[in-house]
Amino acid sequence: MPKVPLWDLPELPNDQLPLHLQLQKTRVSCNKDAPTNTENITYSGAYATMGVDNSLRLDEFRTNFKVNVIKLNEEDMEFDLIGIDASIANAFRRILISELPTMAIEKVLVANSSSVVQDEVLSHRLGLVPIKVDPRLFDYMSENDVPNEKNSIVFKLHVKCERKSGERITVYSHDLKWLPTGSEYVLPTENSSDPTSKPKTYTSFTSSQESLPEFANNPISVIPGIIISKLAPGQEIELEAHAVKGVGKTHAKWSPVATAWYRMLPEVVLLQDIEDEDAQKLVNKCPVNVFDIEDMGKGVKRATVARPRACTLCRECIREPGWEEKVALRLTIESTGALPPEVLFTEAVKILEDKCESVITELS
Repeated sequence: MPKVPLWDLPELPNDQLPLHLQLQKTRVSCNKDAPTNTENITYSGAYATMGVDNSLRLDEFRTNFKVNVIKLNEEDMEFDLIGIDASIANAFRRILISELPTMAIEKVLVANSSSVVQDEVLSHRLGLVPIKVDPRLFDYMSENDVPNEKNSIVFKLHVKCERKSGERITVYSHDLKWLPTGSEYVLPTENSSDPTSKPKTYTSFTSSQESLPEFANNPISVIPGIIISKLAPGQEIELEAHAVKGVGKTHAKWSPVATAWYRMLPEVVLLQDIEDEDAQKLVNKCPVNVFDIEDMGKGVKRATVARPRACTLCRECIREPGWEEKVALRLTIESTGALPPEVLFTEAVKILEDKCESVITELS
């Protein structure tokens, strides 16, 4: 932004900031060497001499805060949070990654594994297979709890490559079969003399999970198509996998998101008209096609900002001398996140709300 002498500044109402201070407060400027105005101005009396109250008001926050959903499908959600500090967006990101519970395989009982993949590596790979089930339907299991239909999910994997086939086969995640009645493996310490009694297994299901209304028409499954191992002729894998409820800060396998990130929304401003040869140079400089050329008539062509959201702040457009006076790159105080469906974000908001209430309770 060009410098303006103090005596040339226009008169402003008592409750408004000059344009250059407003930009410092709401924008991060990206110069060719380094960004500026990166710190947050949160002190309520920062602009007291100008008659501007900088304190946070709940009514103003409610009026200015907006959520614009840009993209939403079964796997991804991209949205803009407008009117909040970047630290709040980062709090949502951290909660999504590490504090939202999911179900993941925790214990693997291997009956037979003759593949080249070691048992511990195989168990680790199984733990990272996403399970398609709502974790809110299950309880956490502590060390003293017995695995039952309310805190555990049991899968069976039994794949064998016949010697006669002469070809290798691939073991996929969808080869895991859900066992709604619990484990089929009998405890090694079980030695009942009563042939009519049911032998004890590694789980204590009192009823089948299929009988529960939540799973009657929606059987538990895993994300298909994930390669677990490969078997040569004569090799075999037979095991049981037990899944429990957990959170990502305990282990990454319980993280419900493949990635959750935010960035400040780019704002690209042309400080002056860029025409003809300079316009074409500007278009050629940008590797992500942020700029376009508009025909103004009479042989005049002018550069325009066509796709500011695509800007990655590579700063190629302002690296050469002289271009920083023509183009300004700024980051508005908005955030963009990419994450799986909207339910996850709703749950993250609830967790952040609980954290705030616990802090208020401790302080009161």
